[in-house]
Amino acid sequence: MRAMMFTAAAAAVLMLAACDQAEEVTVETDAPAAEEVAEAAPAPAETPAEEPASAPAAYTIPADAPAHIRRGVESPDRTPEMTARDANRKPAELLTLARVEEGDRIAEFAAFGQYFTTMLSAAVGPEGRVYMYDLPYTAERSEANSRAFVEAHPNTEYQLVDYNEVELPSDLDAVHIVLYYHDLPLNGIDTAAFNQKIYDALKPGGIYFVVDHNAPAGSGAEYTESAHRIDPEVIRTEVTAAGFELVEDSDLLSNPDDDLTSMVFSPGTRGTTDQSVLVFQKPE
Repeated sequence: MRAMMFTAAAAAVLMLAACDQAEEVTVETDAPAAEEVAEAAPAPAETPAEEPASAPAAYTIPADAPAHIRRGVESPDRTPEMTARDANRKPAELLTLARVEEGDRIAEFAAFGQYFTTMLSAAVGPEGRVYMYDLPYTAERSEANSRAFVEAHPNTEYQLVDYNEVELPSDLDAVHIVLYYHDLPLNGIDTAAFNQKIYDALKPGGIYFVVDHNAPAGSGAEYTESAHRIDPEVIRTEVTAAGFELVEDSDLLSNPDDDLTSMVFSPGTRGTTDQSVLVFQKPE
């Protein structure tokens, strides 16, 4: 994707949104969060874990959730701020759709805040591994907490790295990017090259799991900078161009009341957007 420079106004939005992704401390690039301005005034990132401040609704793990998924969602390392988002985010259902298995080796992009990382670490178990990759501009807000997380979770690794230069381990079982795909072009990431790197790093049959805020059908990237949304057809087209097959397009996180154009950080919208849940697979 095309590199874009942040305007002063966009930078201001980023700093305002920086209040909450994963802990929080993350950037919901909508990060799951939004961050501060580093280097060439990077795009606001959202926290894959931000939600409204109102009292959280109760969340119940489905009775048929696999034991390792249940273990992840019930991890004692999850904070109240994390679990407060569960009713809207449906983590057990998401991780099941993502085909997470015990022993998996998973790369997670935009991991800051560790909303999903905490569950993934517990779900894959000691024989598995979770590789976290965050862009350098997130360092001031989230690097210390991310490195402390690694110290406490020996089956995880963390890197601050430009995604245009990232080198991934080989034969990965899965790659996850939640609420951040739309931020890739805002941060100057070449999405075609990025998706190809992921394809090459996955083993045959490996999963590329993408969740993002929806924009109106046919709008392309029109609302990407202003509202942190993306037309899901853009994702489908770009990812399948790298050789992936779309094996599931779930409405798990759909919200027909979302107007699809409001800024995802706006009060009343944050945490309740209509989202695409896309499961791509590298052919066997």
